[in-house]
Amino acid sequence: MGQLYLTTFGPAEWTILILWIVALTAPIVYSFRNKTPIALGISVGLLLGYIVQYAFVVLASYGFELRFVWFDFWLIPNRLDSAVHFPTLFTAGFLHSMSDVTHVLGNVLVIALVGIPLEQRLGTKRFTIIYVAGLLGGSIAWVLFNSGSGTPSWGASGAAYGLLGAYLSGWPRDEIPFPLILIRPWPVTVIALFYFGFELIRTFNAVGLGGYSTVAHMAHVGGFVLAYTMLPFVAKGGPYPLGVVDGGPKGFGNSRAGFEQMKSSMVDLSVMDDPWTELGLEIPKKLREPLRKLKEGGDEAETRIAWMEHIAEAGDCPVCLAPLGMVERRTGPQLQCSKEPKHLSWPK
Repeated sequence: MGQLYLTTFGPAEWTILILWIVALTAPIVYSFRNKTPIALGISVGLLLGYIVQYAFVVLASYGFELRFVWFDFWLIPNRLDSAVHFPTLFTAGFLHSMSDVTHVLGNVLVIALVGIPLEQRLGTKRFTIIYVAGLLGGSIAWVLFNSGSGTPSWGASGAAYGLLGAYLSGWPRDEIPFPLILIRPWPVTVIALFYFGFELIRTFNAVGLGGYSTVAHMAHVGGFVLAYTMLPFVAKGGPYPLGVVDGGPKGFGNSRAGFEQMKSSMVDLSVMDDPWTELGLEIPKKLREPLRKLKEGGDEAETRIAWMEHIAEAGDCPVCLAPLGMVERRTGPQLQCSKEPKHLSWPK
């Protein structure tokens, strides 16, 4: 039971396997390195990985004699008595049925449309933890309810349902665009409960009523439940408080929701002295007007950021004359000395 099939691979099988790994991981690595949504990288990786899987089918149909490449990566419950197969709890989440393209497309749809705004709520590291939790929750649930089975299981459905469960747990009143009956923004509560309720019915039909299904419904439920349960702990200390009602993320970068969250925490500059006045120094002539406009009209996050960027470009530290910089914090933008922040960090 502990023997790996890939030990018998020849050059052709190893080439296909390596292509699959590269196709799957390259978009994810690109997302990490370029700070684009990891949810998007996973979605692209799953699609490219599926293309390599399908290429294997095409080659086999043309008479190429190939050993089946992905047997060691499927999740098969009754072979988990050997630790060598434990990684399949994870690897099965990156494979899809080669005879059913809707399998991968359905999962990619959820991961992209639900995952990207959830990642904006959580941040990339916390999102990755939740994604893996949903994936493993689905695999573990499938194994627990099918411990003696030799039937293989694969797919990212557990992770996809985990994202739905996590979003429902954290920000149920967010509205995100989703093709549910109509393509329009829907509350996360509606999307998540529709999917989860429908899955419970199908699970009960397959398990409770003695029905049969080729879909691992219990894995979907397991991913949803584990991610739902873990979200409050994972999100603690993250960019957004749980349950905040601000309309939800509205795309990449500085979203409207992010500006509104920043605005709610910003201090009132109109009642504060500027850094030069605080130090008993005369305000440089070129900064007098920008500082006046910042204090008078900087009650909106976008406006405050714009004026602080202008001041940072035009001004110097009043202590060491080093260039100024502007950093964005959850409590609003802040001017800083680029050489020594202790010289100037305003507003405090």
